[in-house]
Amino acid sequence: MQGAQMDGARMDGARSDIASDLAPRASDAKRQAALLEGLRAALAEPAEQRLYRSGKLSGLFVSRVGAAGEAAQEALRRGLVESTRVEVKSRTNIEWVRLTPRGIEFLHEHDSPQAVLGTLQETLRLTRNGIPVFLEQLRIDLHVLADRWAGEIAQVVARLDGLAERVDLALRRFEASGPSLSENLEALVPWGLDALTYLDHRTKTGMIGNCPLPELFHALRPSHPRLSLLDFQDGLRRLFDAGAIHLDAAKPEEMFEPEYVLVLGSHIYYYAHR
Repeated sequence: MQGAQMDGARMDGARSDIASDLAPRASDAKRQAALLEGLRAALAEPAEQRLYRSGKLSGLFVSRVGAAGEAAQEALRRGLVESTRVEVKSRTNIEWVRLTPRGIEFLHEHDSPQAVLGTLQETLRLTRNGIPVFLEQLRIDLHVLADRWAGEIAQVVARLDGLAERVDLALRRFEASGPSLSENLEALVPWGLDALTYLDHRTKTGMIGNCPLPELFHALRPSHPRLSLLDFQDGLRRLFDAGAIHLDAAKPEEMFEPEYVLVLGSHIYYYAHR
């Protein structure tokens, strides 16, 4: 009986020794898994990241305590990650870190092919699920952009329409006002307004070339039957000097009625226009 009790005691002791041996191994496995998980997260995002996760804010390690906390300290101690800055917020130090080349090498040495394939599979799944969302958001953005462009183009067209209307009104006012002369010039050249009106009408109706002086003289005679050629030439000179009309010369073969030419100094004019 006493021997049986001793055998039982030895068996219990052996089981206790086995449990005590397995406990550190399990703890090491959890720490190793947490370390690899944190390094994978750091590799996925090359920019600096928080060392610890905080609420909804992302971080490499889920907790400051337990296997995750031990893994974080091991990563710092072994130079697998390096501290980039410390942010003080509400009396809490938030440490930001970045993966080092040594951390990348460690991850490549210890990460299993299954874990790599699992990460790739998860990334593909997230990407595949995110494509429809991306396309829908792109469609919405393009629709909003098209509406904005359409609105801006409509505003430009409205401004152009308003400007065109103003130009049209100005032209109509200009046409309605007709040609004008100073009172003094109108007294000296009583047929001057009629001459300007005829030249304007000639241009508006699309007649080609400047008006020959014989044509202008004959156009004025019905309204001014007493208009002589001498008075006509004198009035042309006054209108020309006042800048009311322009005069042009002609080739000798074009002057079919040379008696109507206007000689001013060394210039001989045969055409008039506005």
